[in-house]
Amino acid sequence: MLRLLVKAGRAHQLYLPNNPVYKGAIEALRAAFAPIWQLTPDFALKFTETEIRWFGRAVLVESSKSADSLPWTFFKDGIREIQLSKDFELEELGRLLDILQRVRKAAPDEDDLLTMLWEADFTHLRYRYVDLGIEQVAPIVTDKTGPPSADQVSAAAHEETEQSRSAVVNMQDFDATLYFLDEKELDYLRLEIEREYNSDLRHNVVSTLFDIYEVQQAPALREEITDLVENLMLLLLSAGHLRSVAYLLAESQVAVQRGANVTPEQKQRLGSLPERLSAAEPLTQLLQALDEAADLPPQGELTELFEQLRGPALGTIFSWLPRLQNPRIRTLVEQAADRLAAANTAELVKLVQSPDRSVSIEAVRRAGAMRSPAAVAPMAKLLANSDDVSLRQAAVQALTDIGSAGALQALEKSIDDSERDVRVAAARALGAKAYRGVFTRLEQAVKGKAIREADLTEKMAFFEAYGTMCGDGGITFLDGILNGKGMFGKREDNELRACAAIALGRINTKKARETLERSASEKDVVVRNAVSRAMRGSPA
Repeated sequence: MLRLLVKAGRAHQLYLPNNPVYKGAIEALRAAFAPIWQLTPDFALKFTETEIRWFGRAVLVESSKSADSLPWTFFKDGIREIQLSKDFELEELGRLLDILQRVRKAAPDEDDLLTMLWEADFTHLRYRYVDLGIEQVAPIVTDKTGPPSADQVSAAAHEETEQSRSAVVNMQDFDATLYFLDEKELDYLRLEIEREYNSDLRHNVVSTLFDIYEVQQAPALREEITDLVENLMLLLLSAGHLRSVAYLLAESQVAVQRGANVTPEQKQRLGSLPERLSAAEPLTQLLQALDEAADLPPQGELTELFEQLRGPALGTIFSWLPRLQNPRIRTLVEQAADRLAAANTAELVKLVQSPDRSVSIEAVRRAGAMRSPAAVAPMAKLLANSDDVSLRQAAVQALTDIGSAGALQALEKSIDDSERDVRVAAARALGAKAYRGVFTRLEQAVKGKAIREADLTEKMAFFEAYGTMCGDGGITFLDGILNGKGMFGKREDNELRACAAIALGRINTKKARETLERSASEKDVVVRNAVSRAMRGSPA
């Protein structure tokens, strides 16, 4: 109700009574009183410098102390509380809006708000005020007998607490000079003047446009406002007013939801502004301009703008992440990428198979970090069809992070990949998950000839995975490698024997330990160290 009161006050200032915008604002305000009267026949609102409070709780906060601030308008003229009763909005609302408009434009020598309220002789509005020279609350005024006398105010003051009496303002406390403001008060005035001159009116312009859009239902008028909003967004972007752009985009979504009888075509045009900014061409220009800018807008403005981006922006953001040079922009874009990826899983999965390599890799990594099962199928296609080694490696890591049965199944064929790093990553992932579905392939690999030509890292990855899954059934084979001798007493390659020892340690049974103990005194240092390490993990 109070927000609608502020809006109605603004409409009262800007429009004539026969204007549809004015009529709509007044009708909306009157309708807001109805739910209140269902619960109580009257209610009281108290005023501080920046707040309107109801039963001790702030129900409207306006931090500025200006003529547009509703709490400050009442407080500065001594009004500390008003009490409204049923039917106020029907009989006396117009008079109150007239008074508020007059007091905002009043010169210093004209009547203040207290005098105007007394002259209006309200029936459904009562008020409590203070004498600004005494700062004690006067009784609620209920008739037109005139403001309470000084004697009445003094009598009321005696009933206050000692703390209240100590707050009485004594004019003798001020300097007896022409300029009696102290330094703190002068500083306050300077800051308020500076704030007033530096205040951004763009938000007010945007709010006014959307107020008209919500109330006016004429198609031609809404088309005109939409044109104005689109042009305004381009102007604000080119001028670097990013916070105003973010506000405009957010309010456009509110306007199409709250507006009366908005058609699907109107909703599509105005409501699609965030999607249009998220398209590849405008977003690319924005990111490039920000990355090359010598002076960046405040971080808060950039954050607010990036929060308005939608799913179609994800591909453009992924493609720009490796290219961004400014660390501040990179951090904000990464945060936007995290938010968009979490909110647009379908778009993220689609980007996994993007023809742009940087986009595809970034999508794969984020899908893995999110553990998205929907990304398993496109990643499996990457492993099968992509010629990019880095992309296949990223897919293996992402499938490992997802860790579902489907993800591990997609990894099976990767242990036969043509690239060594991909094979090693797949073997380690499948071994760590103890995925039994790949055991046949692992067994063929460790018993085949190709493994003997591999480097130590690859041998170790395959034998560790094999030892994790084979159980006691694989001890005979591993014992043959570790302790067996061929023709003329020749043993297997020492690296292969060390890998067999590690695999026996993974089996981690009594029988496996007995096999390891037979090589405990092995002369070769590589084998002996591997046996020693494996025995530390086997049961005694």
